[in-house]
Amino acid sequence: MPIDHIGVNVPDLALAREYYDALMPLVGFEPLGSGPDWFAYRPADDKGTRLYVNAAPGSGAYSRLRPGLQHIGFQVSSRARVHAAHEWAVAWGSEILNEPRLWPEYHQDYYAVFWADPHGFKLEAFYTGRPDDAGG
Repeated sequence: MPIDHIGVNVPDLALAREYYDALMPLVGFEPLGSGPDWFAYRPADDKGTRLYVNAAPGSGAYSRLRPGLQHIGFQVSSRARVHAAHEWAVAWGSEILNEPRLWPEYHQDYYAVFWADPHGFKLEAFYTGRPDDAGG
């Protein structure tokens, strides 16, 4: 069975909502639902893993370097979409962890950018086709 959904807790739900409402259409997701202490997205084609963002019930700093969530990767439709995600993250003032480039250690055509969201979650937009596929 595939993974149905992933949930992450954040210390500032309003900031996360503003950030992810702007990001998710760029990576092929749409709103799924929300409540007073959560919101969620699903792939636009409704096939794939859903992401739930919840208000953290406790306090403490997140670190991708400690045990727990390491990063979230979004597969996009072209290298141009990888660059669009990078430009968006730069415009938001997000910390860019790795500029867009090929990652042949993952796959010969693996092209990705990595950045941190406002809460420190490592995010990735990647494409695995050739540069001329899908407008890449």
